[in-house]
Amino acid sequence: MNDTFSQLVGAVGFASLTVRAADTAVALGSGDVPVLGTPRVVALAEAACVAALLDRLNPEQTSVGTRVELEHLGASEIGANIRASASVTGSSGLKLIFEVEVHDGSRLIAQGFVTRAVVDRVSFMAKAAGQSRTE
Repeated sequence: MNDTFSQLVGAVGFASLTVRAADTAVALGSGDVPVLGTPRVVALAEAACVAALLDRLNPEQTSVGTRVELEHLGASEIGANIRASASVTGSSGLKLIFEVEVHDGSRLIAQGFVTRAVVDRVSFMAKAAGQSRTE
């Protein structure tokens, strides 16, 4: 497996959504108001990270989230068009660091950092299956 990913620094990805009732804090259980829930913002930021790596890893590799530091700065109502961007800003061994921003139109509603580890798909799934078994 490739052990250096410095060539990925500068890669950018995007993800977007139109806020639906299922995306709200009420629906996600993270609050009691019908605005875009923070868990959905985190998922959108991670989707942008995945998009930044599309066709850039070997076919047997994927990336998995290991850390998220996100500041949710503003509320967005149902129907709002949300766009997340992620840029690879650094690498350390098998880990990639992304700077992420999420916008509602031109308004910044979230920003932060996501760390993802590059793993071998088969080995990762085998390990996950072994950890999930109850004895």
